[in-house]
Amino acid sequence: MAWRHNRWVRRWLVLVVFWAVPVAIVAVREIQEEMSYNIVDLDRALTTWQFTDAERAAGDAARCRGKPDEARALGCPADVLAANAPRQQEAIAEYALRRRTLFLYLWHAFVGYWIVPAAFVFAVGLVVAGIRRALRRPPVVKRTVQH
Repeated sequence: MAWRHNRWVRRWLVLVVFWAVPVAIVAVREIQEEMSYNIVDLDRALTTWQFTDAERAAGDAARCRGKPDEARALGCPADVLAANAPRQQEAIAEYALRRRTLFLYLWHAFVGYWIVPAAFVFAVGLVVAGIRRALRRPPVVKRTVQH
């Protein structure tokens, strides 16, 4: 294969692989930070309950704690669960949207910070290689003298 014998291509591959390390570190940190915020926000939305005055007076606030499944197990009335379900579904949908947006953002960052620079360096290398080949002197042909 040609790339085994071409020093420039091997150097480009090493550069691209080493450049992937800081890009991956930034991406992982961004995912950890943003997803931890999103998970806390989702948990807060799922464990926060809204009650009417009558429900609060009936003592439903004591039985409706935690996430919906936990509240159901604690004996939370179905009407309270049903009243809070749309808001909780909106929180789940918001979490999914944030997650999809984060990964789309990271894909664009990956392309912009890793693929585009790698392609640019490769293109510059091809141009330099083409110029060097064009400026190379033709091989000297030795003529033999006949007597």
